[in-house]
Amino acid sequence: IAITDHGNMFGAIEFYRKAQEAGVKPIIGCEVYVAPGSRHDKSGAASSGEASGHLILRCKNQIGYRNLCRLISTAYQEGFYYKPRIDWGLLAEHNDGLIALTSCLGGEIPTLIGQGRMEQARKRVAEMSRVFDRDRLYLELQENFLAEQTVVNKGLIELNRELGLPLVATNDCHYLRREDAFAHEVLLCIQTGKTLDDPSRMRFANNEFFVKRPAEMAELFRDVPEALASTVAIAERCN
Repeated sequence: IAITDHGNMFGAIEFYRKAQEAGVKPIIGCEVYVAPGSRHDKSGAASSGEASGHLILRCKNQIGYRNLCRLISTAYQEGFYYKPRIDWGLLAEHNDGLIALTSCLGGEIPTLIGQGRMEQARKRVAEMSRVFDRDRLYLELQENFLAEQTVVNKGLIELNRELGLPLVATNDCHYLRREDAFAHEVLLCIQTGKTLDDPSRMRFANNEFFVKRPAEMAELFRDVPEALASTVAIAERCN
């Protein structure tokens, strides 16, 4: 199991120890915020979404762990604007030992696909793959039963066929079981200072953001079994 909290590694040590105690292989990572340009540019963004996009990084080895720690520290010290942000200049210097995934709908590539900008998505993902030596960047498919996710998945599969970059099937996990969705909703209210009867509060579109079982994943991604195989391949590469 992997931990990829947003913009921080605060839970990594406890997670690592608990997973080992339970006999489960722990994979340390982070869902980092990446500035669209320089991390030092802190102007002009009307929202967090404009100020940064998401990218999943997972540690292959001790070198990757050290690089990820450096990236996150620099994100807070130098790149903080709405969120702790890195940029591609930093990634070019400190990517060794890291495996990257294109992330959820908040990632740069999914965002471009969702906006219908396939040519730009094609160009950017090719540039990103070169930073990660082509074999350390995966196109990340998810299935949350959202219309926009269906569009993005179709675009990612198209990029896979055109560019030969590997697919991987993941979950956008925010709670363990489907029935935990309400508790998560309450937690979001506490985090954002809202109440459950506030119509403008931050909320998730449905209750699909849980850790799905292997059989569920096999059914959801039956048309792209290679994406499921990649989850095992990545796990085997991360030590």
